[in-house]
Amino acid sequence: MIVEDGEGVTKFVEVHVNGATTLSDARKAAEAVANSTLTKCAWFGGDPNWGRIMDALGYSGAKMREETVDIFYDGIIAVKGGMPSKTPFNKLQEIVAQKKFTITIDLHVGSAEYTVFTTDLSTNYVKLNMGE
Repeated sequence: MIVEDGEGVTKFVEVHVNGATTLSDARKAAEAVANSTLTKCAWFGGDPNWGRIMDALGYSGAKMREETVDIFYDGIIAVKGGMPSKTPFNKLQEIVAQKKFTITIDLHVGSAEYTVFTTDLSTNYVKLNMGE
C-alpha cells in the first residue's frame, strides 16, 4: 500500500527476477529495473520498452548473459533469449496500460530470485516534487 499511495503514482509494478546466480544478483537486477528513471517513464507513457529493462540489467552489476534473458509482461513473453518475441507490440501495450502489472525477468544463470515493488514516474510526481 505504501508504494501504491505514492504521490503522483499511476501504476504499480511488480518486478520479479529469477534465474540469478545469487540472491544478491537477483536483488541488484530487480532494483536496477525498478529504480530506472527510463523504465518508470516508459511505463507512465504506456510503452513496454524492454530495451530499457535490458539496459538496467546491464548496468545492475548482476551476472547475466544478454542472450539468455527472457522478459515477460504479466506472463506474456516480450523477450526470448535476449531477442524480441513474436508477441504483438499492441498486446504488450495493453498490459502496460493497466494500473497494475508484473515484469518477470529470467536470467537463466542460476536459481536465485527476488521481487521488488515500484511505480511509474508521472508528470504529476515531478510537479509535486519541484519545490515552490
